[in-house]
Amino acid sequence: MTSTRLTVSLPGTALRDALGAPPTGVELLSWDLAGPAPRSSIDIVVPPYMGATKTLGQLAGVTTRLVQSQSIGFDGVENSLPPGHVFANAAGVHETSTAELTLALILASQRGLPDFIRAAGEGRWAPARHESLADRTVLLIGYGGVGQAIEARLLPFETEVVRVARSARTDERGQIHGIDELPDLLPQADVVVVGVPLGPETTRLVDDTFLSRMRDGALLVNIARGKVADTDALLRHAASGRLRLALDVTDPEPLPTSHPLFALPNVLISPHVGGASTAMMPRLRRLLRSQIERMLRGEEPLNVVLRS
Repeated sequence: MTSTRLTVSLPGTALRDALGAPPTGVELLSWDLAGPAPRSSIDIVVPPYMGATKTLGQLAGVTTRLVQSQSIGFDGVENSLPPGHVFANAAGVHETSTAELTLALILASQRGLPDFIRAAGEGRWAPARHESLADRTVLLIGYGGVGQAIEARLLPFETEVVRVARSARTDERGQIHGIDELPDLLPQADVVVVGVPLGPETTRLVDDTFLSRMRDGALLVNIARGKVADTDALLRHAASGRLRLALDVTDPEPLPTSHPLFALPNVLISPHVGGASTAMMPRLRRLLRSQIERMLRGEEPLNVVLRS
């Protein structure tokens, strides 16, 4: 009989089914962190995909070697993860899907698809000329894996992509601006995509001052976190008709029923589904199997972002 060399807890059947038969010596456990741990020691714990941060307190008193998130973002984890754990994010899993959704939101907003869909629902033929994506200047704020995936999809649309990161630098494509340059860059953009991690420096980054710097008729796309933007400021600038919005994330989230943002024709809202596509499970499976195999070989895990 093969002895167990590694224990892995999974939060549900979907990921277990996707993972398939584990390598020899690996025991799979079921635990969604909603109740007590099935063991006092679990080598790899995978929390639920949504709302995982709120459940991390269940790891108190549990010995782990790795807590493997299903998300890229890890805002709030530092304050929720009990001491003594190694936390890895899911870099490499969601970038493609999030970039796809970002392009979909931009194209739908630019080409007026919500208007056409509303008209079709009323049985009306309503031709209209809308903004192109071609020849537009897109300001991309946040240049990690998601930002780079968005850029790779924007460039074939014949756009000018202006990139912004935490600090200025250059790469093979040229200049990457520092975030301190935003006041001068915002008035130049037709489309502003916000994809920064949420932290003290980026909370309410998109405030009234930020939005006031954007040119009339510009489109703001938020695929970061809801708290990156001031919802009241978003509402004011959209309700006046001066700016257009495409939001995959909101604050609060979910956005309450009948919130005034839902009623505005120049606002397109998707319910935080950037990573929610059929690409997720196969990529998460590859990441998790890689982590398991690395740990079986005694190697360090990938994507470690925090040690509590």
